[in-house]
Amino acid sequence: MNLTTKSSFVTFLLVTLTLTNSFSQDLDELMKKNERPETSYATATFKGTRLIHGHSIEAPAKGVLQLMFSHRFGTLEDPLYTFLGMNQASIRFGFDYGISNKLSVGLGRSSGLGGTLPPPTYDFYVKYKLLTQSTGAVNMPVSISLVGAFAIDTEHWPNDGVVRTDNDRLSYTGQILIARKFNEKFSLQLMPTVVHRNLTDSPDQLNTLVALGIGGRLKLSKRTALTAEYYFNKPNSLGAGYYDPVAIGFDIDTGGHVFQIMLTNSPGLIEPQFLGRTSTNFFDGPKAIRLGFNFSRVFTVKKS
Repeated sequence: MNLTTKSSFVTFLLVTLTLTNSFSQDLDELMKKNERPETSYATATFKGTRLIHGHSIEAPAKGVLQLMFSHRFGTLEDPLYTFLGMNQASIRFGFDYGISNKLSVGLGRSSGLGGTLPPPTYDFYVKYKLLTQSTGAVNMPVSISLVGAFAIDTEHWPNDGVVRTDNDRLSYTGQILIARKFNEKFSLQLMPTVVHRNLTDSPDQLNTLVALGIGGRLKLSKRTALTAEYYFNKPNSLGAGYYDPVAIGFDIDTGGHVFQIMLTNSPGLIEPQFLGRTSTNFFDGPKAIRLGFNFSRVFTVKKS
């Protein structure tokens, strides 16, 4: 190969490498433009499936069974005599199960001792996560879950001459839960709620209650958080002697379970109870406020 041929070959090789490099860079830029960004979903908006009394947007993951034990004591009016209200208490024992990562169901039983406490009740609910807050390829500012529930009052009817039927024992609840995790420390949730009770406690109560709940969580450390919850009922719907439920809680997450202790004016543990049967005003102080707690534990029964 003579000098001219060698020069021509080197020139051809340099031109080819230059064009190839340019084409490769252009192709990389084109692929980057066409490449969709990943979607990042918000997690742990709340640590538990309950904010305090009511549902949060969270639910057990697919194949996960959650055991929940809730307790509300009597008022703190005479704390030494009643030992912080423990002489009078209402309890709910329930199970929640994740059918899928979006759909969950739950079943519970609440105790009742008469008087100001809710009656013994069975409740069942279905929760579906409609939307999840996300950024990136899918930009969704909020998470939304839907809840439908019904409850059966199993209290023995009093022998007072009033005719009641089994249909009077039923109540129904529908909720839209709208939540946003603003940052790693603060989350907020709105809870538009409708409760229908076939039988009310007094004639001046409406059978159908319309309420707007608002609640939030403020993370204090890796394992602890403050929570708060308030439901505003439609004016003139509760009847005389009944009030909106208010609750302030402190959460402790131990990894395997979540323990929550709270102060509230409601002994009720499900929507028909705490929305329609709260008989003390939170702002009346110890004679109205109760101590309570929620305790949950999860078990993986079916690996996804």
